[in-house]
Amino acid sequence: MTHNIYLYILVMAGVTYLIRMLPLVLSRKEITNIYIKSFLYYVPYACLAAMTFPAILYSTASIYSALAALLVAIIAAYRGKSLLTVALFACAAVLIVESFLPL
Repeated sequence: MTHNIYLYILVMAGVTYLIRMLPLVLSRKEITNIYIKSFLYYVPYACLAAMTFPAILYSTASIYSALAALLVAIIAAYRGKSLLTVALFACAAVLIVESFLPL
């Protein structure tokens, strides 16, 4: 069974390398299409949101405190607050909401 894990790691490394290498090999000139450039610009943000959104909703003891923290974080981020400030406001929202919820 342990010899298979090395094969899995090797395949995963190869797939990861191919995903990163193929765009560089297939497109040798600069991308000038504004739609493709816009799409590529927002891909990291979309991936980050897709990975963190479920964790936001299930990381607290209650879905209500998670939703409150999400709402507070969105408002603080929209108002241009720093990442640390947004995180602190969201943590404070969780603390406040969970202190009023019954156990």
